[in-house]
Amino acid sequence: MNSERYGLRRAGERCHALPSPASGRHRARLIATLLAGVVLASQTAASCGGGETALSLGNASLGTVAELVEAPATVTAKSAVTLTAPTAGTLTARYVNSGDAVKAGRILALISSPEAEEQLAQAEAALEAANEASGGFGGGADLSRLQRATDRAADRAFKTARDASGKISDPHVRDALLAQGKAGQQQYDVAARAAGEAIRAVQRGVGRLSSAISALSAAQRLQARQAYDLAKATVDALTLRAPISGLVQLGAVTGSGSALAGIAGSGVVPGRLSAAAGSQAGGTPVGSAPGLDGTVPVGGRVAAGTPVLTVVDTSQLGVVAEVEETDVMRVKPGVSARIEVDAAPGASYLSKVGSVDVLPTASTRGGVSYRVRLTLGAGTLTDGGDAPAPWPGMSAVAHLQVRQASDAVTVPTAAVVSAEGRDAVWVVRNGRAERTVVTIGVHGQGLVQIVSGVRPGQQVVVRGTDQVRQGQQVS
Repeated sequence: MNSERYGLRRAGERCHALPSPASGRHRARLIATLLAGVVLASQTAASCGGGETALSLGNASLGTVAELVEAPATVTAKSAVTLTAPTAGTLTARYVNSGDAVKAGRILALISSPEAEEQLAQAEAALEAANEASGGFGGGADLSRLQRATDRAADRAFKTARDASGKISDPHVRDALLAQGKAGQQQYDVAARAAGEAIRAVQRGVGRLSSAISALSAAQRLQARQAYDLAKATVDALTLRAPISGLVQLGAVTGSGSALAGIAGSGVVPGRLSAAAGSQAGGTPVGSAPGLDGTVPVGGRVAAGTPVLTVVDTSQLGVVAEVEETDVMRVKPGVSARIEVDAAPGASYLSKVGSVDVLPTASTRGGVSYRVRLTLGAGTLTDGGDAPAPWPGMSAVAHLQVRQASDAVTVPTAAVVSAEGRDAVWVVRNGRAERTVVTIGVHGQGLVQIVSGVRPGQQVVVRGTDQVRQGQQVS
């Protein structure tokens, strides 16, 4: 038997472990070994020495190749809003618990704040006084001094409004109060400029005193109105209502991650679900009194900005995947994906890419990655049954199908070698190995698309490619 014919010898080497071909018993054992390799691997194989396989052959075939990008991911909720105390006070009532489903607008909790009530009463009295004054300053009043005092009061009121609004995590309430304060300040600035011009005209002797007094009175009334509106909004905010429909989580959204990072780039509060009470402005506010489970108990003190509870909208779940920089340029909106959730072994969820972040984030595995947001569809189990809906924050793996080729000529990935900077495959023609340059298409899992260079049905070397030389006889 010619050992080189069966690929059992490298160039310039001998296969010393083979028995003498003159022995019929050893020849039969060798043939049986080769036949067993054909049956088990569906490939032609040869052994060198103590059963160590040298070469394996396979056939190029037509099939479908899918190129996948795998990335760690986290299940996300559609949105979440944390309700916080608008000012210092006491949590006097809470009508829900974690896991309760609520509709938008439902009253969830009440906060009592004597300080806020007192400020509202004072602002109301100041507004009434300003309306009743109607310019009755008297002829000897120092209008410039009165305007400076009015301006200082207005500045304090608007600053207080901005600070109080910024501590409210409900985006709807916060944005509404900030917009109201901004509009009020713009209105006051216009009124204050008009009063200042009127007062300067009187001082130059070219203006009427009554006009200046009227302008200053208008500015004072506007300032008093803004202070009252702020105090009234603060008292109204002591009644915590559900801004969206969803499930209740006591406490705040804290920690790192993207459990609430949303889907398709929708802007929501990021973070993992947690019952810990902490201020989103940084740290637990002074004066808060969380219970043993990290939440504020009924009767507990709260400071401005203390998180009381969170409403999570789980009507549409999503996934946020961290794709490495080397793969992200192949991921586009609309790309299909398959999601595997750690908490649901054997389940597979359909998904589709909604958006890809432009700016990178620090990768959990080190290096640079980009967040890819996907919708999460229905899931199926291995037996075909419906998979359970995962919870926000659960760990997952996203298999992103970035490319696919159907009816493609495919060979095992191990068959492709690099020769002089080009991709090549050892093709068996007339029993001899010929190195053939090929063009690679889609890279799948264990399979590679061959665009040119190999035809379906041709034999190729799929193992031991580093042991083959040009023109070597193989079988």
